[in-house]
Amino acid sequence: MTSLELYEREPPVPPEDYVRVDHEELRSFVTEIFLTLGVDRWEASVVADVLVTADLFGISSHGVQRVRRYTDGIRVGNVNIRANVRVVRDFGSTALIDGDNGLGQPIGVRAMELAVEKARRYGVGLVLVKNSNHFGIAGYYSLKAVEKGMIGITVTNSEKLVAYVNTLGRTLGTNPIAVGVPRPQPPPILFDAATSVVPVGKIEIYAKMGKKVPPGWVLSPEGEITYGDAREVLKAVKKGNAAILPLGGLGEELGGHKGSGLAFMIDIIAGVLSGAAWGPHVGYTVGTRPANVGHAFAVINIEAFMSREEFYERIEQYVKEIKSLRKHPKADRIWIPGEKAWLTMQTRLKIGIPLHKNVYKELNRIAEEVGLKRTLKTK
Repeated sequence: MTSLELYEREPPVPPEDYVRVDHEELRSFVTEIFLTLGVDRWEASVVADVLVTADLFGISSHGVQRVRRYTDGIRVGNVNIRANVRVVRDFGSTALIDGDNGLGQPIGVRAMELAVEKARRYGVGLVLVKNSNHFGIAGYYSLKAVEKGMIGITVTNSEKLVAYVNTLGRTLGTNPIAVGVPRPQPPPILFDAATSVVPVGKIEIYAKMGKKVPPGWVLSPEGEITYGDAREVLKAVKKGNAAILPLGGLGEELGGHKGSGLAFMIDIIAGVLSGAAWGPHVGYTVGTRPANVGHAFAVINIEAFMSREEFYERIEQYVKEIKSLRKHPKADRIWIPGEKAWLTMQTRLKIGIPLHKNVYKELNRIAEEVGLKRTLKTK
């Protein structure tokens, strides 16, 4: 698909390895999986919506291929589906939420909604979260603020997967940051990225697709670049026999210190300051102890600084200036952050979400395991 009318940032190649599923069917199917496990209906629908939104955006690393992670976490008793999520500190424009080891997605939505309320009253809002779990794509929550005409910022830590610059082994999480900015017309501006070269989900989806990991993503315990069969690389990372490189790559020459520095700072805010775990102390969803993931949600009320109309005029002028820059001859076009995801979503709302056949089969296996008496329908 080359036209912008049917654009996909992650085209399904080769097409015979994929099936397409209607987004509503996929959302309903995933919701039913979690309902079958005893999850509250609203929470189940939120988890499903976060995962399906990732696939609509073309971020398959964080899409429904992650269902297994959450269902297994629930089934081994390491995720609390009866969590008492509550505000434990409330001070002006700030608050601290204890997630009680619940599912990260509904906790994240509640926290961002509170941050929006704070920003509406005080001009800015900052809500930190402790005792949570992995919550999917960070951009989902930033867009909750954008929907209210505000700027949303989301960061989170995660289990150790990434090498700190100039060191060996896993210390940091992939610790993403997402910033969403409203515009008068869609698409909104949305920057959402891990502070590692790639998120681990990228290696997971490569493993399910039978693809190879390229050089530059992963470091061996001896300090050598590891690449090749994604299944073997993923096993090495999960067992601690390899580490993902920070954004910028190996060493400082190309900026590895910047990626690990950003991850470290995110961990200080989302982990240390919130009372959550940090770095090597963050657990995994499917483990023997609570993950105690930490998040931070910040919201800026534009109207605390200028009228929304003035802001829109200024931001559109900036976008126009970026779009009118001289394009590199090898580039397809000049993109604004979030534009590819929005165009991919418009396409997939029309023609369905492509799922690799291995992911499709896994979803049906999970449904069978938890006792759901139906299979996922394809288009």
